[in-house]
Amino acid sequence: RSEGRLHSPDPALQAPLTIMEMAAEAGTVPRSGAGRRAEVGYGGVKCVESGGPEPGVGCAGRGVITAINFLEEEGAYEDDLDFVFYDVLGDVVC
Repeated sequence: RSEGRLHSPDPALQAPLTIMEMAAEAGTVPRSGAGRRAEVGYGGVKCVESGGPEPGVGCAGRGVITAINFLEEEGAYEDDLDFVFYDVLGDVVC
């Protein structure tokens, strides 16, 4: 797991694995349903964290592309969603 990740004995406070971390551990992005990857928060908002390389290493854009492709393949956009937002770094250098 990435350095700096929130570790706590309380499972409710654990940061969820990102799509990139799951891909790194499995050698590929696991195909077990995008819905299981989404955290549901306030007002039923669904959130998925793509993750990326450590700062200064690799291309963060690759993490975004991998996550979007995974979500499309797993049908994450087929739900009755009102909006889809992407919060990405503005200083991505590849």
